[in-house]
Order: sequence, then C-alpha cells, then structure tokens
Amino acid sequence: MYASSLLARFMHCPTNRHYGTAKRVLKYIKGTLDYGLEYVKGKSSILIGYCDSDWGGSVGDCKSTSGYAFSFGSGVFSWGSVKQNCVALSTVEAEYISAAEATTQAIWLRFVLEDFGELQTEATPLHCDNISAIAITKNPVFHQRTKHIDRRYHFIKDALQEGVINLEYCPTNEQLADIFTKSLAKDRFNYLRGMLGVKSPQDLKGSVEL
Repeated sequence: MYASSLLARFMHCPTNRHYGTAKRVLKYIKGTLDYGLEYVKGKSSILIGYCDSDWGGSVGDCKSTSGYAFSFGSGVFSWGSVKQNCVALSTVEAEYISAAEATTQAIWLRFVLEDFGELQTEATPLHCDNISAIAITKNPVFHQRTKHIDRRYHFIKDALQEGVINLEYCPTNEQLADIFTKSLAKDRFNYLRGMLGVKSPQDLKGSVEL
C-alpha cells in the first residue's frame, strides 16, 4: 500500500528509477496473488483503529505520510496511506495530524457499520505510538506547540470528548499502521502483514477451502 501510494505521487513525471520500483511492486504482487485476508467467524464486532506517521519522509517537500488501519472482528477491512497536506514541524505534530485523519475515517466507518446493524455503542479505540500526541488531544488548551496547526485537525478533541474515539497508546513494535508510512525491513514487513490478517495459502489451510 505504501509503495503504490508513493509511486502515485510521480505519475506526472516518472523516471527510470520509478519504473524500476514499479516493476518490483508488480513482482511482489505476482508472488502473492494467492494470499488473502483471513476473517474468523465468532470474533467480537468491535471497530479498532491504528494510526501512525513518519516525519518528513517526502524528499521533495518534506511532508509526512499518514497511515491508518481499521479492523472489525479478526482482520482489517479499511486502510490508507496518504501524504499530509502540510509540513509537520515535529514527529508529535505529524502523529497528531495522522490521528486526526484516522478519526475522520473512524467516524465514517461507524456510520457505515450502523447502517449494517452493527452499532458501535462504545468509543472506537484508536491506537497511537506517540505519547505526546495523545497528551495534546486530551488537553483542551491551545498552547505553543499546537497553535500553528491547521484548525481542521483539532476536531479530534471534540471526537474524544464526545466519546466517538478513544486514543490509546500502543508500543511502536505493535503499531500495525507502521507498514503504511514507510519502507520496512523484510522481517518487520512480514510480521506486520501477518498481524493485519494477510495470510498465505499455507497459513489458511484448515480454515477455508482453497
């Protein structure tokens, strides 16, 4: 997801390097055509979210990339990797913006699930691996570190106070959205891919008919 999002930024002026990267992506897709998302029957019907961000990863304009993933039951069903619209001055700010963007997705998903008869009566847990960003969302006072941030991102505080979401801390090594924000080492990538519920045919044996 991150690789395709990154390549999409250069569709108007691709270079040979981008063509080479695109070939690697296609090679990966070809090698994983029989992989799938595993959904286990009987799991709790609770919407759970993860949000993360890199910091200034875009070389051209120093903007950060937000990533989010939402699971419902046993596997993810909604995810995204998007470059932020403004330059974050710190990792805290980048994570705060990422959490705000994930909150908009959480609100929409709650509406969709309600239409399907899966009303979310409790606040949706949204996992973030930055303690300072969480502290900012729970502080109703605008201070030196947040007064310059675009106002539209501060609505996350209202969502928190109204019980729509609950921003919770999770360790970085358990942050599933990390896979949507940057390139990762093979072992880390495979681990997070598995945690998202993406399984190989061998892993799915016994749970579905192949």
